[in-house]
Amino acid sequence: MDRLRAKIRDIPDFPRPGILFRDITPLVKDPAALRLAIHQLVHPFVGEDITAVAGMEARGFIFGALAAWELGVGFVPLRKPGKLPYNVQSIDYDLEYGSARLEVHLDALGVGDRVLMVDDLLATGGTARASCSLVESLGAEVAACAFVIELDALEGREALHGRRVHSLLHY
Repeated sequence: MDRLRAKIRDIPDFPRPGILFRDITPLVKDPAALRLAIHQLVHPFVGEDITAVAGMEARGFIFGALAAWELGVGFVPLRKPGKLPYNVQSIDYDLEYGSARLEVHLDALGVGDRVLMVDDLLATGGTARASCSLVESLGAEVAACAFVIELDALEGREALHGRRVHSLLHY
């Protein structure tokens, strides 16, 4: 994990003063580090009955799509409003600085699907919790949640109500 940690850049005071942003762009730029991250992200789930990977907009698309490819399953994008062209299911949720909405195509998942939720970061857990609820509203089961980075002090894991959580790096 030290190889991955070395590829995370700290950006102080972004997006606002007092926030220390963990920038994953150096990691995704490095093919060996990206390959290692994806391998480590999906390793606990190889051989499990995962039928799809869902990723949250936007950085979850990077890791989620590659995780789906590695597991040999499809990828389901969870998008911001107005970005999906077909009939959607949506969920509104609160953030520490406002509110947000995610959408998914109605036919993206259904009963019998076991979904691995993937994102770059677990902070307060609001987006991850809403994403799990959105997937479950289609009848699918959330098998687990996987993150590249977890900010332990923000207790996002608790917001996921006992769900199985796998994180590569803890800050």
